[in-house]
Amino acid sequence: MNPVKTREDVEKASKKATEALYGSDIKDFKIRELFPLPEKGLRDSWDVQVTFLSNNKKYTVDLVIQENDGQVTNARLIDTMVPL
Repeated sequence: MNPVKTREDVEKASKKATEALYGSDIKDFKIRELFPLPEKGLRDSWDVQVTFLSNNKKYTVDLVIQENDGQVTNARLIDTMVPL
């Protein structure tokens, strides 16, 4: 995989990972929060929280993406809700 160094790279990698986990029927994909890891010192990965709609539900997912190769080392479902 390619290095993930910019916000655009993070968005591409996180969308690809999200589609692998939840399928390709994803709408309104957005980065909600983006933090470098570790918080101090040299960055080696990204902590990204994304939101999207799928199957009439809104999902919030947290991903940790390695900067040097774009590998997802952690994926966690934070919330699922039915939008009003």
